[in-house]
Amino acid sequence: MTGQAGRAQRRVRNLHDEAVPIAQRLVLGTHLRARRKELKIPMKQAGRHIGVSEPTMSRTETGQLGFKLRDVERLLDLYDVLGESRLAYLDLLDHANRTPWWQDWKDVAGKHLQAFVSFEEMAQRLRAYDPSYITGLLQTEEYAHAVIEQGLPDATAREVERLTELRVVRHQRFDAAKVKQLICVVDELTLVRPYGSTAVMRRQLDHLIALMDDPRYTLRIAELTKPNIPTNVGMTVIFDFEEQVLPAIVYAEHFDGAFILQDEEQVDGRIKAFDRLQAASLSHSRAAQRLRDLRKKL
Repeated sequence: MTGQAGRAQRRVRNLHDEAVPIAQRLVLGTHLRARRKELKIPMKQAGRHIGVSEPTMSRTETGQLGFKLRDVERLLDLYDVLGESRLAYLDLLDHANRTPWWQDWKDVAGKHLQAFVSFEEMAQRLRAYDPSYITGLLQTEEYAHAVIEQGLPDATAREVERLTELRVVRHQRFDAAKVKQLICVVDELTLVRPYGSTAVMRRQLDHLIALMDDPRYTLRIAELTKPNIPTNVGMTVIFDFEEQVLPAIVYAEHFDGAFILQDEEQVDGRIKAFDRLQAASLSHSRAAQRLRDLRKKL
């Protein structure tokens, strides 16, 4: 996944080609849409007020397009937003238009990777499962390098190094944000399928064992031999944000592409599927013992 393998150049449907962080655009668009609906103003009317079509207005409210200052100000006039509330909206616009830190890697990071990092940066909690690789935020640098190199066989050595470097920085920023939390179902297959070398896998397992004592990380293991375990959810990352910031968003990948789910019903379906998988997996304490057992075998 974007957080896992070297599928970093694949396209996410419905993401605009701008480099502006989509999460910040979504925050602004979500709040503007909520205000418009509160006033019962049709989307077509709002779009006409700033000189855009209804489809364009829809894409803007869902973060696929960026807002211009003059358009936001005209919408705030239409929505009768004044005083401190108006300043709050303009502050959201300022954040959405800032150059994000990961733009230093835009030469190797595709638009969907940038979008993923944007959500990862803003989310308060991530819930993740990947049947193919150990989740990106749990990877050691050398394991990540091996996975990216295998996933992008046509990439140059420099591109692999740059993508690995980006992943390391993401780890560092996640660790530095003390309030962030990761709940991960690790597929046992990813723990026994070697990447890099046996030594790399030993150190990767050592890293996971060490993280089991960190309260920010909750790890479950989907057992390889357990019958009927519901892994059909596939590669899934659920981003949970602070209350009133954004509703939960799902990022998912398949072999030849990736997509983001914002529709409430679809997101709810993925969350329920993830919850079923989590409930069927080894508990955190039993997962810790399984990791130690696997480590002894290497």
